[in-house]
Amino acid sequence: MRKTPTTVRALGLTSGGLDSMLAALVLRDQNIKVKWICFETPFFSADNAKKAARDIGISITVKNITPQYLKMLRDPPCGYGQNMNPCMDCHALMVNLAGQMMRQENFDFIFSGEVMGQRPMSQVQHALRYVEKRSGVDGYLLRPLSARALPETVPEKEGLVDRSRLYDITGRSRKRQLELAAHYGISDYPTPAGGCLLTDSGFSKRLKDLFAHQDECSEADLNALKFGRHFRLTPESKLIVGRNKEDNKNLAETNASGTMTVLKTETLPGPTCLLAGTSDESALMLAAGICAGYSKAPEDETVQVIATTGGQKRSITMLGIPPANVRHMLI
Repeated sequence: MRKTPTTVRALGLTSGGLDSMLAALVLRDQNIKVKWICFETPFFSADNAKKAARDIGISITVKNITPQYLKMLRDPPCGYGQNMNPCMDCHALMVNLAGQMMRQENFDFIFSGEVMGQRPMSQVQHALRYVEKRSGVDGYLLRPLSARALPETVPEKEGLVDRSRLYDITGRSRKRQLELAAHYGISDYPTPAGGCLLTDSGFSKRLKDLFAHQDECSEADLNALKFGRHFRLTPESKLIVGRNKEDNKNLAETNASGTMTVLKTETLPGPTCLLAGTSDESALMLAAGICAGYSKAPEDETVQVIATTGGQKRSITMLGIPPANVRHMLI
């Protein structure tokens, strides 16, 4: 039996940006029942997506895909962008996972807020086509904002979506999206750029170093890349030194499982430090010296550094190593 518009169901991929919101609203205007899926990893969160879902009243499912994402990230078929961002393969993975959910929950098609030509590498026509073919949903991925500038999809051909009420937006100008936002009364949305740590050069250097020295990475390892100064002490061990009070708090939360060694000066103000990986005695002493060197201890005085591993504490008396002397170890 042919579906009526009110029984058509579409699953949308969203990061919470304006384009995702507009794509959903354009379809909802056709009485299509829309739902969102948002994927998160330590590199990008679902916070914006959850806020957008509340703001415009769309049901959302959030899934952590870190294991699948890491497998792709270590060796993306299309390689990386300027940093560690595998944009085309990232999109293909997410569309593939959305396609699995589409089939499992009987959605008619999936959609995204992508605009052809908006991003010079990942949203040109051949890249959009790559994502669709590699994701296993060929013909069932609709991009409502650029649909009329792209080949017809299956839901358009079958009359599930009225193609004439979709858009032909292309290029990097945001003028037409802003006009649509005004039409729908949307004024609060994140800026188009940013959101993914893999596009950040500093974060990418730390991630490359982690991949070079660890075959297996936990979420704690990945989350720790976001905070502090990182020092490669040995091929097996790394020290992270908090920069400020907020860093210290975040590092402590990152190590909630207690898998890393925490170093702190006992009586003088100083940073929270995490010693990650496999460390021998010499690496522990070096870490304690760096910790002391970043504390308020006078340069010529020893300081007590408390090293805590799995609830076991050890006091180490150290002369601080001046930060200038370990700058070559910074990642």
